[in-house]
Amino acid sequence: MLTYSVAEEFLKAIGEETRLKIISYLTRDSFCVCELVELLQMSQPSISQHLKRLRQVEIILEERRGKWVFYSLNKEHELYTFVLHLTSMLPPKTDKIQSLVVDGKRILCE
Repeated sequence: MLTYSVAEEFLKAIGEETRLKIISYLTRDSFCVCELVELLQMSQPSISQHLKRLRQVEIILEERRGKWVFYSLNKEHELYTFVLHLTSMLPPKTDKIQSLVVDGKRILCE
């Protein structure tokens, strides 16, 4: 059972525009920091801080692939379905992901 304090921490962590955008992207695929930098047009340190906050509430996972770390949503998190529902009500991010592919920047980390 979810406690009020856990729910509060979770909502605080995701209740910020940049983190909501990151979560929206991660509902589509896993991404490395450099790809999120391109998608969000923000600095790498800033993106890393947002990712750190999302890792603290365990809604995202990281997977090391060589020298790169890829981030994805934690499908085992008790609030995963809530996150999917929430992001389904937000503007889709598919166009930006597609432009990343078209621009040849989707494969920077391979």
